[in-house]
Amino acid sequence: MNDNKMTRTEKSWILYDIANSAFILLVSTTIPIFFKGLTDSANIDTVYASGVWATVTAVSVLILALLSPILGAIADYQGMKKRLFVFFLVLGIGGLILLSLTENWMAFLAFFVIARLGYSACNVFYDSMLTDVTTDERMDRISSHGYAWGYIGSCIPFVIGILLIFVKPFGLSTMLATQISFLITAVWWIALTIPLLKNVKQTYYLQDRKGKVKDAFQRLGKTFGKIKKDKRLLFYILSYFCYIDGVYTIISMATTYGAEVGIGDTSMILALLLTQVVAFPCAIYSARLAQKFGPIRMIRIFILIYIGICIFGYQLDKAWEFWVLAVVVGMCQGGIQSLSRSCFGKMIPKEESNEYFGFFDIFGKFADFFGPMIIAVCAFLFGTSTYGVLALAVLFIMGYILLWLSERAGKQSKE
Repeated sequence: MNDNKMTRTEKSWILYDIANSAFILLVSTTIPIFFKGLTDSANIDTVYASGVWATVTAVSVLILALLSPILGAIADYQGMKKRLFVFFLVLGIGGLILLSLTENWMAFLAFFVIARLGYSACNVFYDSMLTDVTTDERMDRISSHGYAWGYIGSCIPFVIGILLIFVKPFGLSTMLATQISFLITAVWWIALTIPLLKNVKQTYYLQDRKGKVKDAFQRLGKTFGKIKKDKRLLFYILSYFCYIDGVYTIISMATTYGAEVGIGDTSMILALLLTQVVAFPCAIYSARLAQKFGPIRMIRIFILIYIGICIFGYQLDKAWEFWVLAVVVGMCQGGIQSLSRSCFGKMIPKEESNEYFGFFDIFGKFADFFGPMIIAVCAFLFGTSTYGVLALAVLFIMGYILLWLSERAGKQSKE
């Protein structure tokens, strides 16, 4: 196989990153802004609405965090990965469609939880498919291309939706135009998932057997024991828990935080769109840098930059500062996510990839729970989220230290 040419399977896998990234871009921009509009119409206090949004986001990821390991263990059996993927795909897209059909802020929250659960569960199986579609040597590159093309490709339905909202063709209201943009994203999500469903096969698996659920629980205990003994893997997962907490929180709470400190909706949307554009080449280039300097070293560099982002975000109160932050986040976001995924994929046994990614995901989801909760607590206790943003820097510092311990444990095991 030509090292520079991607296979059909690799391309199909990457296309799904483009498909689902359109949804998470909505989660970072239009959806919270639309929710803010619904709460404003219902005369809900802005700070209270920020706290409620952060709490619901945290609860939705916490639910999946508790389910991820067992779902991953079941998916490792022959033929189960794609079945579970399709089930949660329908759940996620269905939730998004329901979001477009309601104008009640509480119902909107409920449908958001459904859509977020479906999206997040699909990613457990999707991430583990990385071991099925490519080799260890190509994993950094393929993972980075997934994030990169996801960032730039997701801009297409997003820009179409934004044009509908601002231009308002055919006399559309802002609310109706926004709801149509949700439907456009749902169609995009469905269409670009078809190649994965058609071309990606479960290469590594455990033989099917009766009593899969019972056996899966037994395997989870054994796997947890293996992770505890493997210091390199254990410290890596704990490090991931800390630093990805900050990364996910910055992504999911950006527009809500921006609104609180007085950044206009237009500035926020355009700045976050710029983040996607900047992230495209930077994610791809991060894989090249990882080949030269090593993926762990690159992740450590990204963590240090994120510490600076948190400190800068603490004093943020001007639109131009939000733009600067958007560019810097774009430079790091794709690299730290893609290299984290591929590094883990190379550490684990391939035939149990879903189970291990289930554990990986539980730490990621608990992180995604913990970060928004920090923001929520600060919003409720201090009347501002700025102290929560500063607190995220502590998590990045902890992540850096644990990653260093993982790297040291890996070197010791080779001696």
